[in-house]
Amino acid sequence: MATTVINPEAEQVGNAVPEGRPGKPASATEPAVKKEWTATQRVAFRIAFIFFIIMCIPVTGEWWNNLVTINWFHLHYRDLYDIARFSPSIYKFQNPAYNLLGYVDWVEALAIGIVGGLIWTALDNKNKQYHNLYYWLRVVVRYRAGIGIIGFGFTKLFPVQMPYPSLGVLNAHFGDLTAQKIYWLSVGIVPWYQVFAGVVELAAGTMLFFRKTTTFGAILLLGALGDITYVNFAYDGGVHVYASYFVLFSAFLLWYDAVPVYNLIVKERFTVPPVLIPVFTQKWLKTTRIVLKTATVGIFLVWLFYLQYVNFKYDPYKQPGTSGVKQLRGNYNVSEFKLNGQDIPYSPLDSVRWQGVTFEKWSSLTFNVNKPLNLDLSNGGGSPMRDINRNFELTGVAGGKRVFYYDADTVNKVLYLQDKLPEFTKRKGKRGSRGGDKAGDNKPAKSFIPAEANIRNEVTAIDPAAQSTRRERGVPQELKDKRKRAHMVLNYTADANGSHIVLTGKDDKKNDVYIVLDRVNREYALTDSKLVAGKY
Repeated sequence: MATTVINPEAEQVGNAVPEGRPGKPASATEPAVKKEWTATQRVAFRIAFIFFIIMCIPVTGEWWNNLVTINWFHLHYRDLYDIARFSPSIYKFQNPAYNLLGYVDWVEALAIGIVGGLIWTALDNKNKQYHNLYYWLRVVVRYRAGIGIIGFGFTKLFPVQMPYPSLGVLNAHFGDLTAQKIYWLSVGIVPWYQVFAGVVELAAGTMLFFRKTTTFGAILLLGALGDITYVNFAYDGGVHVYASYFVLFSAFLLWYDAVPVYNLIVKERFTVPPVLIPVFTQKWLKTTRIVLKTATVGIFLVWLFYLQYVNFKYDPYKQPGTSGVKQLRGNYNVSEFKLNGQDIPYSPLDSVRWQGVTFEKWSSLTFNVNKPLNLDLSNGGGSPMRDINRNFELTGVAGGKRVFYYDADTVNKVLYLQDKLPEFTKRKGKRGSRGGDKAGDNKPAKSFIPAEANIRNEVTAIDPAAQSTRRERGVPQELKDKRKRAHMVLNYTADANGSHIVLTGKDDKKNDVYIVLDRVNREYALTDSKLVAGKY
């Protein structure tokens, strides 16, 4: 196989003859003249080649383990998403996503590129140009960027990346929200804008799969992800490193067309852009190319589209996937609150009495208490299978907001509640500390839910259409989590429509509580969207 270089500096280019420059068109199969590169260009390319290969090729054992262990016949959307979503990982500092330390891998890759490029230069004095290698480097970069941004884009096309706000979040004070939360919610409340952003990213990624549309895809990618990078810096969003990863790739792809575009637009000169075209002389190479390209498009555009649709409809990854007790859903005022038999009257300054209680449409109970609580500053991402570990409704919200996940025994009318914020996270009080302690560092907490309780199986609790091997493996694995959580056991009684609820039992401090809740039909200025993830 050879690579034909059509060079605009040649007198004839393909069948095009520049105006005012007579000549016979070259044969369609005749390679154009390949100009020698300068010494500086050769050294720069060698460094860039090593650098971008390191940036494009997964080197972590976790990525390869995921690739070989996923069940291709029973996929979860995250299986393919994790294949599409990776970035260089040479030496990671703890919690790098929230600061400039996230770019350390880039610096390390560049250092390796410089050293490797200089060694390459010392050993290779014969090659005066690298047109063929440059072509294949561009192929690697554009497919890496295309696959990655398509995985990113589908989480917006089906708006799950920035969820519609829950009742608990809607009832939070604006001043109790972090800048990151405000930005994510401002996009989440307008799902159709999120869909538009997804369309842009998908269009950019799709165009990168095809040589003739690469420049347009790179321009679209540079604009879209450049904006996202800046937004994440401005709002402290936490994904600025990954977003700028695509900015880097799009800039590299556009570099190829920089001079022709400058000549055409600025100098207003007749311009024929350089084109690198692979020439496959062997049939098996042609067949391999078609098979690989078709497989890439089929897996990351068609199959991932379907899997993301299923995730959006039945198991959105940042929201709990299973339904809560329908009878209890809504906003409630606390009409009566007794602690160890003592009545505690309402006071906005009281640090014990619950305020502003909500039962979400999924299995979460939220309420406010007038005392400071440590703040979870993550963005609620990741890929947990258990609802208790899906914490977007909790992250970035202060003001004494507590969020409890519950398992409901609807036969005996008992709620088994666990704080969504593990205890060690509260003690750490540091950004990203949610992953700072290893599970093995804490003694396992004894289950407080009796074996005879009539609670559902978490694995099969979602719609059968969303079942996957990943969930079957993930839920039991997450159940081994040894982090301690505050918990409560509350009996509940409610009238037929759930407008009046009485909760009795033990709170997280082992106090006896008696709580009377009356539903409040609160009208919000925000209009409910019809494009909301989940089936509850």
